[in-house]
Amino acid sequence: MLSNTDIAELLAQQAETETGILARAFRRAARNAFLWPEEVSDLLAQTRSLTELRGIGPFIEKQVRQWIEKPHQAKTVPAIRRDFLSLAEARILLAARRDWPTKLRSDLQMHTRWSDGSGTVAEMADAAVNRSYDYIAITDHSKTLKIAGGIDERALKRQGMEIAKFNAALSKSAPHVTVLRSIEMNLNPRGEGDMSPDSLRSLDLVLGSFHSALRTTEDQTERYLAALRNPHVHILGHPRGRIYNFRIGLQADWSRVFAEAVRLDKALEIDCYPDRQDLNVELLKIARDHGTRISLGTDAHHAWQLEFIDLGLAAALRAKIPSDRILNFMPILELHSWAEHVRYGKALKG
Repeated sequence: MLSNTDIAELLAQQAETETGILARAFRRAARNAFLWPEEVSDLLAQTRSLTELRGIGPFIEKQVRQWIEKPHQAKTVPAIRRDFLSLAEARILLAARRDWPTKLRSDLQMHTRWSDGSGTVAEMADAAVNRSYDYIAITDHSKTLKIAGGIDERALKRQGMEIAKFNAALSKSAPHVTVLRSIEMNLNPRGEGDMSPDSLRSLDLVLGSFHSALRTTEDQTERYLAALRNPHVHILGHPRGRIYNFRIGLQADWSRVFAEAVRLDKALEIDCYPDRQDLNVELLKIARDHGTRISLGTDAHHAWQLEFIDLGLAAALRAKIPSDRILNFMPILELHSWAEHVRYGKALKG
């Protein structure tokens, strides 16, 4: 029986044979396949309509049913669409290891109306409370990423005041979640950030990410080493910069990158957004062998997208990342301690 990831690939291949509206519809359905909460095979077994699923109308449902009724050998999955998990697959993996999701205390990448998100700080915190988190990091974009409404130092300070007031109010309620002051700082190809050092010192965490020159085919190892050596960066966000069926991402000597992260005791991220899933399982296995710290962030721009964390949890589980290497499993005081040690260049033991 075809899995949702198999169907996603067939939809993507079909899109390449179509034009206009049909091509867009098949591409959209392929991306949405990773978000379907149940396997298509389960819906069919229950004689349910596939139009329950996001991105599936009657025409595409008919095509999917034909593929299932008459299976055929799919083409090799191209690298630009390879090594992505579906939400349904992730939840099956997590259901088999019920202890694993219970370790999760936080989500360390999300965006609000301060940049390009749709929710307020309070709305994102409320969603985190509903997920029984202990803390979250608000990581709005920094100033040079103008397309995403990046914030400057002055806006970052105002946001910090809002978060401080919100945390003070939250501390009087139960249950509550602590909101960490953070930022997704835009890094240039030399690993340099775009925010003043003074503005970063007051933050709990700094996530550094590349958003430019992401289509180069040359080895980018030195770019990553420079970013990790940036004294203000704690976590390297969506490291490869890949996007499903759009951009394959950067290449590097990943063993060197992960080893340098270990030397500096810094973390690399699993961006759990369905189109990103970056780091992917293949690279996570290399990170595991080096003992690199891993951070999980949904990159959520809407409160409902916090559910994407399941994709990162499942990827870490499949790659057999030890739980003590995952930042999101740390109690908040331990996370603060790690962040301070990284900030002052003193790696923690263990």
